[in-house]
Amino acid sequence: MNMKELASKYVSVSEQVLKELQTNETPGSFSPQKVKEIIEYARAYLEDAKYYMQEGEFDVSLTSVAYCEGLLDALRLLGTVKFEWPKAPSLRAKKGK
Repeated sequence: MNMKELASKYVSVSEQVLKELQTNETPGSFSPQKVKEIIEYARAYLEDAKYYMQEGEFDVSLTSVAYCEGLLDALRLLGTVKFEWPKAPSLRAKKGK
């Protein structure tokens, strides 16, 4: 998979997660406003990734989407949001076995 395909894949997955993301009603000791603020940072990094992908700067796009995913994972690990990363298709399915 080349850089363009990787960037496209990760952007698509992050878009899907942000659409399906649910915030927890009781985010523990974290203020709901701060959780929303961090989600907006993740969205901004995703928009940066899409911009750089359109500009052909796939390395910068991948870096931006990695920041997005890192913020989302941190929120999930802290228990403030709920989501699942989509499962990658198995290599056997791709090879037709």
